[in-house]
Amino acid sequence: MIAFFVNILRLSKIVFKGIKQDYEFRFLFVSIILLLIGATMFYSKTENWSILDALYFSVMTMATVGYGDLTPKTDLGKIFTMVYTFLAIGAFVAFTAKIVTIMFYNKRQKKQKTSN
Repeated sequence: MIAFFVNILRLSKIVFKGIKQDYEFRFLFVSIILLLIGATMFYSKTENWSILDALYFSVMTMATVGYGDLTPKTDLGKIFTMVYTFLAIGAFVAFTAKIVTIMFYNKRQKKQKTSN
């Protein structure tokens, strides 16, 4: 359990550092937030889901988990989901890759500092 909280702390540091210092990271972060807000609003209105269910479905789709417990029933919801899936997965993968890049960069800088 301690390892979980340590990793959450590390991820939080990376996110805050990325938001402060990296334009590309900031762009990806804002893109993901806007995608989640937009999809949540869409599903809550179009599919008549609660905000929590709509956010849950949006996150699960973005992360490619797809449990199948919620599925769009309307034609508009299905079309939106097809478009949303391509946009959201692309943004999520790019964001995740950026986090990994920042992690490796930080590790390399620490290693250089200790070797000097």
